[in-house]
Amino acid sequence: MNTVAQTQSLSIPQRLIAGSLALFLGLSLIVGAGFASDLAVHNGAHDSRHSTGFPCH
Repeated sequence: MNTVAQTQSLSIPQRLIAGSLALFLGLSLIVGAGFASDLAVHNGAHDSRHSTGFPCH
Protein backbone atom coordinates (compact mmCIF):
# COMPACT_ATOMS: atom_id res chain seq x y z
CA MET A 1 0.00 0.00 0.00
CA ASN A 2 1.46 3.35 -1.04
CA THR A 3 0.70 6.39 1.06
CA VAL A 4 1.49 9.88 -0.11
CA ALA A 5 1.93 12.52 2.56
CA GLN A 6 0.73 15.95 1.65
CA THR A 7 2.26 18.96 3.33
CA GLN A 8 0.92 22.45 3.55
CA SER A 9 3.09 25.46 4.26
CA LEU A 10 2.11 27.87 6.99
CA SER A 11 1.36 31.50 6.38
CA ILE A 12 3.49 34.21 7.98
CA PRO A 13 0.98 34.94 10.80
CA GLN A 14 0.74 31.21 11.57
CA ARG A 15 4.53 30.95 11.70
CA LEU A 16 4.73 33.95 14.05
CA ILE A 17 2.13 32.43 16.37
CA ALA A 18 3.87 29.04 16.41
CA GLY A 19 7.27 30.65 17.03
CA SER A 20 5.90 32.85 19.80
CA LEU A 21 4.27 29.89 21.53
CA ALA A 22 7.48 27.84 21.29
CA LEU A 23 9.52 30.75 22.69
CA PHE A 24 7.06 31.27 25.54
CA LEU A 25 7.08 27.57 26.42
CA GLY A 26 10.88 27.37 26.37
CA LEU A 27 11.34 30.47 28.49
CA SER A 28 8.69 29.27 30.93
CA LEU A 29 10.54 26.00 31.41
CA ILE A 30 13.92 27.67 31.92
CA VAL A 31 12.64 30.36 34.30
CA GLY A 32 10.38 27.87 36.12
CA ALA A 33 13.32 25.56 36.79
CA GLY A 34 15.50 28.53 37.71
CA PHE A 35 13.21 29.81 40.42
CA ALA A 36 12.00 26.44 41.69
CA SER A 37 12.35 26.13 45.43
CA ASP A 38 12.26 22.32 45.41
CA LEU A 39 15.80 20.94 45.68
CA ALA A 40 15.06 17.98 43.38
CA VAL A 41 13.92 20.30 40.57
CA HIS A 42 16.88 22.58 41.19
CA ASN A 43 19.40 19.76 41.00
CA GLY A 44 17.69 18.18 38.00
CA ALA A 45 17.92 21.38 35.97
CA HIS A 46 21.22 22.61 37.38
CA ASP A 47 23.49 21.90 34.40
CA SER A 48 20.93 23.11 31.86
CA ARG A 49 20.45 26.32 33.77
CA HIS A 50 24.15 27.08 33.91
CA SER A 51 24.65 26.22 30.24
CA THR A 52 22.11 28.91 29.31
CA GLY A 53 23.75 31.45 31.62
CA PHE A 54 20.89 31.54 34.13
CA PRO A 55 22.22 32.22 37.63
CA CYS A 56 20.89 29.97 40.34
CA HIS A 57 23.14 30.59 43.32
